[in-house]
Amino acid sequence: MKHLRYFDALARHHHFGRAAEECNVTQPALSVQIKELEALIGASLVERGSRQIHLTTLGGAFAERAQHILHSVKELEDLTRSTQGPLGGQFRFGIIPTVAPYLLSDFIKVMGQRFPGLDLRPREAKTKKLITDLLEARLDAAIVALPISEPSLEELALLDEEFVLLRAQQDANKPVPNPEMLQTMRLLLLEEGHCFRDQAISYCNNSAAPPRNLMEGSSLATLVQMVGAGIGVTLIPEMAVGVETRSAPVSIAHLPTPAPKRTIGMVWRRSNPLRDEFLQIADILKSITSKMKSED
Repeated sequence: MKHLRYFDALARHHHFGRAAEECNVTQPALSVQIKELEALIGASLVERGSRQIHLTTLGGAFAERAQHILHSVKELEDLTRSTQGPLGGQFRFGIIPTVAPYLLSDFIKVMGQRFPGLDLRPREAKTKKLITDLLEARLDAAIVALPISEPSLEELALLDEEFVLLRAQQDANKPVPNPEMLQTMRLLLLEEGHCFRDQAISYCNNSAAPPRNLMEGSSLATLVQMVGAGIGVTLIPEMAVGVETRSAPVSIAHLPTPAPKRTIGMVWRRSNPLRDEFLQIADILKSITSKMKSED
C-alpha cells in the first residue's frame, strides 16, 4: 500500500520533489520506493527526465488501477470508523481561501473539544482543486461555495451571506453604487480561479465578463489594503469584514436589494459511509457560522 500511495502521488504530480512533499518523505526515499515497486512488478513504470517524469504505457494503466485500489481502501477504513462511535482517526478536509481565515480557527477549536481523538488535517485550496481531491479520495469533505452540481457528491448548505462593498474612507457618504455604476469604477477582485471572483463579476455584469477597469489581488486581505490606499473598490463576503477591515481605512456599504450573496456548504462523496458523522460536523459548522452572523 505504501508503494501504491507513493506511485499515485508521483503519477499525479509528474515530479519527484512535489510527490515527496505530498507524501511527507524525502525525494531520495520516494525514488527508492518507486524503484522497489518497479522491481516487484518486473517492469518500468516511469521515464525519468532531468526536470519532469513521464509514465510509461504500463505506468499510466497502473496508475489508474492504483487510484481505484487506494480509493476502495479508504472507503473500507471509513466503513470501519463509522462503527466505532465518536469520530477518531484522520479527518482530511478542504476549505476555500475566502472562508478559511475566518472559520478555521473556531472550527478546529470546537472539533478538538468535541472529538479529542480526531486528527484534523485541513487543506486550503481553490474550489477546483478541492473537488478533484475529494473525488479522488484524497479528502474526506470540503467547505466550499455551493452549488457544485457533481452527481457523486452530496451537498449540505451551512450559511447564506451577502457581499458588502468596501470603499475608501473619504467616500463613506457617497451614494452606494448599483451594478451598472460598479462597471465604470476601478473594481478590485481576486485573481482567476476563485469562485468568489466569478460571483462578484456576475453581480456587476450579467454577461459574466470582467469589468473593463479591473485590478486583481491574491487574497481578500490584499484587496482591502488596496482599497484603503485609494486604488479602487472591492466586494468581500460578510464573514471577512471584521477581520479584514481592522487595519485598513475603508468604509463599508451594503449593496441595494437584491444584494449579491453566496451559499457556503459542506460536500462529501455519496459513497462515503461516514455520512452521519459528516452531518454532526455540519451541525457544528452551522453553530459556528450562526454565532459569527449574530456577532456581526
